[in-house]
Amino acid sequence: MDQTKIRMFKDLLLTAAVAAAVFCGASLFTGTLQSMAAAVGTVVVWKVLATAGRRKVDRNQRQKLACGSLSLVTFAIVAILILVTVYIAVKAVPALSLDFLLDDPSRAGRSGGIFPAIVGTLELIAGTALMAVPLGVLTGVYLTEYGGNGRVTRVVTAAVDVLNGTPSVIFGLFGMVVIVVYLGMGYSLIAGCVTLALMTMPVIIRTTQEAVRAVPDDLREASRAIGATKMQTTFRVVLPTAVNGIVTGAILSLARAAGETAPIMFTAVVVQAKVADYALTEPVMALPYHLYYLATEGRADPSMMYATALVLLVIVLAMFLLASYVRARGEKRMRQ
Repeated sequence: MDQTKIRMFKDLLLTAAVAAAVFCGASLFTGTLQSMAAAVGTVVVWKVLATAGRRKVDRNQRQKLACGSLSLVTFAIVAILILVTVYIAVKAVPALSLDFLLDDPSRAGRSGGIFPAIVGTLELIAGTALMAVPLGVLTGVYLTEYGGNGRVTRVVTAAVDVLNGTPSVIFGLFGMVVIVVYLGMGYSLIAGCVTLALMTMPVIIRTTQEAVRAVPDDLREASRAIGATKMQTTFRVVLPTAVNGIVTGAILSLARAAGETAPIMFTAVVVQAKVADYALTEPVMALPYHLYYLATEGRADPSMMYATALVLLVIVLAMFLLASYVRARGEKRMRQ
């Protein structure tokens, strides 16, 4: 068998494998006809791209193709975000009102407002920030500036990376067993803040390490050359230079914590409460758990679920926009 037939046979097998994989994956979510259409469409697109890839394309054309592909992917991501936000907003319109935002819930959250859930979410974010940000930043600075490349530093960094990939429900179970039961804090605001702080601290540590490593060594050497100590160099030269990256990472990690349900479901939240009853040792309401309850057990009007989701989405998007603003302002300051 010559090389041409061998190559054609390999292409045929690869095409069949691609079609089978797409068909099996699509069949998990759609019907048979839709799965077949998805498989055929994927194979056609794949063959077109493969045929085009065999042609000789000069460097400028490859550059334009790469830029166009990146622009298309970026546009698709932004379009999906806008589509999801608009869809939720349209579904939430019937329930959105000042009374919904400012009143207390009633009938176990099935009616009334979500003001205690908004306040509880903000309190959880604030408490998490007070615990996680200072410890995470100091740990990241120590590992980067003082830890060196020893065995202890490598072990701690590896442990932080493992915690970064740990599912949030594991932190929730840990918080329930250790913080709520063993330490005797009970279901309370402080227990939820500690659990969320443990979950977000690894992200803050890693972002702090990367921000500190990005500081040029020339600044450190210049500071040490004029007689500054290592601590003075760290806190007066390195940290002010890296503060924008550190703040951005901290805000993004807190935005993730704002939308988590599992850690607070086991440690801090209840179905219904009033803002006047909130204290560090008492449970609170929170938007993620309130939305989970309405969607699974509350049997509430669907518009209330969408309105709750929209408020939570606005809070998270506001934190992401704040992080983007801080990063852009920091880059502008560095260019000046």
